[in-house]
Amino acid sequence: MSTAWFAQKERSTTFWLRVIIWIARHLGRGVARGLLYPITGYFVVSSPATRKASRDFLQRVLDRPPGWKDVFRHHHCFASVILDRVFLLTGRESLLDIQVHGYEMALEQLAKGKGAILLGSHLGSFEALRVLGMYDAQLSLKVLMIVEHNQMITRMLNLLNPEVARSVIPVGQPDTFLRVKEALDKGEIVGMLGDRVVDKEKQLRCDFLGEPAGFPMGPMQLAVALKVPVIMFYGIYAGGNRYQVYFELLTPGFDGSREQRQTAIQELVCRYATHLEAKAKMAPYNWFNFYDYWRD
Repeated sequence: MSTAWFAQKERSTTFWLRVIIWIARHLGRGVARGLLYPITGYFVVSSPATRKASRDFLQRVLDRPPGWKDVFRHHHCFASVILDRVFLLTGRESLLDIQVHGYEMALEQLAKGKGAILLGSHLGSFEALRVLGMYDAQLSLKVLMIVEHNQMITRMLNLLNPEVARSVIPVGQPDTFLRVKEALDKGEIVGMLGDRVVDKEKQLRCDFLGEPAGFPMGPMQLAVALKVPVIMFYGIYAGGNRYQVYFELLTPGFDGSREQRQTAIQELVCRYATHLEAKAKMAPYNWFNFYDYWRD
């Protein structure tokens, strides 16, 4: 289920990642953005799988059949977000115009002292959240991540900002749950993604853009078990150097009985899907799941 155009052999992946980082660091964002056009063109032409996935998704959200310009724009939006990770993770976020909405609500939830789960997706830039955690003293952030399924992001973190890399809590380790609980008990935020089912992970199928799609149950199981707030997060790329960051409260925290947990988990998973659908319709070119999202 890789969304990355770099899903080639590991050696070429690392090479091109280092090339992009070098260009961004030494030649500047303007030059790097100029190079995105031929790079995007190459991947659109040479990647029929992502091209088909883009067209199929855009068919669901646009009021017209998508053309090749729409598919190119979709891929170029993804390339732009990848490029801007370099600036977001190296303390040069001042090059970007980032508008934040709902941040006060997030701080109010944190003020309760229970911590919070910040649930993102592959819609827009999750790295915008990492920057808020690194540079806002009020926001202490850990990121729960399946490292083996996000090797490109892991390499980028290690290359650009080892401090951010150290904030990652790997999924599937013996102490994963304990580390998450410790962070939340300290009033910290734990960020994670909630829109992809990996391998044989337990899932729930919810209606999404007119057809049932599978969503992982793990994030909501964790939130309900620990009775912490869940805040949805989106870092929407709005073109040029502009980003719109949204924080939206999904639930202030489960307060029911043990018998009510399963029902609450199912309701939260499908509520998440409904919120994600609304944002996908609002910013369709920010959708970075370049595969058949509705397959079993």
